Amino acid sequence: MKLKSYFSASVEAAMDLARRELGEEALLVNAKPSTGAARSLGAFEVVFGVVPPSAQPIDPLAAERMRGVAAGSGAIDFLPPLPLERFVPDLPAKSELHSVPSGGSSAAAVHDRFSHDLASLRRDMERMGQALRVAATEKLAGQVQAPELYNALIAAEVEPELARRVADGTPLADTFQVDATVGRKRTARGVVVLVGPPGAGKTTTLVKLAARYGLAARRPSHIISTDVYRIAAADQLRVLSSILGIGCTVVETAHALEQVLEEHRGKDYIFVDTPGLGRGEMDEAMDLARLLASHPETDTHLVLPASMKAADLTRMIDQYNVFEPAKLLFTRLDETERIGALLSEAVRWALPISFLSTGQQIPDDLEPATKEGLLARVLQMAEAPRPVSAATDKNSKTFAAGVGV
Repeated sequence: MKLKSYFSASVEAAMDLARRELGEEALLVNAKPSTGAARSLGAFEVVFGVVPPSAQPIDPLAAERMRGVAAGSGAIDFLPPLPLERFVPDLPAKSELHSVPSGGSSAAAVHDRFSHDLASLRRDMERMGQALRVAATEKLAGQVQAPELYNALIAAEVEPELARRVADGTPLADTFQVDATVGRKRTARGVVVLVGPPGAGKTTTLVKLAARYGLAARRPSHIISTDVYRIAAADQLRVLSSILGIGCTVVETAHALEQVLEEHRGKDYIFVDTPGLGRGEMDEAMDLARLLASHPETDTHLVLPASMKAADLTRMIDQYNVFEPAKLLFTRLDETERIGALLSEAVRWALPISFLSTGQQIPDDLEPATKEGLLARVLQMAEAPRPVSAATDKNSKTFAAGVGV
């Protein structure tokens, strides 16, 4: 396949030029904003490919999909899925795969080839998805009341539909909620539960909360660990608890957790750590999830890394929805500059943001979430790459008014 790049003010303009020069069979390979010196050539770099006549012809249905993408019709979302053989015509049939003796070199070669072709197909689909998102974002920017505000929010990774609402007059501050309370209202004590995927920082965050709201406030507290899956997880929490001078109990079942909660009813705060579970392990924690979701005192925070991609954030919130979290708590704020996805997910799931963890220091690197602080981070991201000028100052004021600062 021969590739050619086009620089243009818009993706659609580049598509029109490519069709005129390369023909209707030109395939959109990639589209991205121009960087560096290339910005002088156009706002976007759009790459097209053409299959030489001597090469194997493109499947007609696949070509029709590509033309739908180039026309901005979104046809790729509605046509029936194509079999893998259309993209990889010489892929062995299933019967051939099963006929190869297990453990033989031929079987290994077929497996390697299949894996390579599948990875290549995945990359192609991701590039097409990116191109579609760029085209859709650009089209929507021309339909809103404040396109500069819309583009700034998109740069901060705010979800396009939410960015459109804000650009049409809804202050960003009015679209999401924060709640930095610890424990449920109208309960005698706070039972704070942290759930979330492996490596999200639940244990460290739990100790930060215990140090701030238990030890520093001189409130009787107790820590419970239900993480018997990860090696030495309970030992780590025991050590940290002993440093703080707070008692720690490790339980293995939901029933045991219920008993310990009852035993420590006189404590002001109970902090509960839970295991990080993969998608295939959720069934093992259903008893724990049912107990925590139904207990009248539990205040469950879903802990997620702020550096996680938007699609993965959505998937994790959906996966951990069985625990019925009341709030979202984000860690690793120091590892990302773009927090638009965090606000977008809070709006999508109608969950308030409780705390933000910005490092490993206990308890300093934990701050209650505030609308002012979150909006300031969005504003900082939107203004950072812009040169200082009168126009920039005017745009910054417009943006600040739009987000609600």
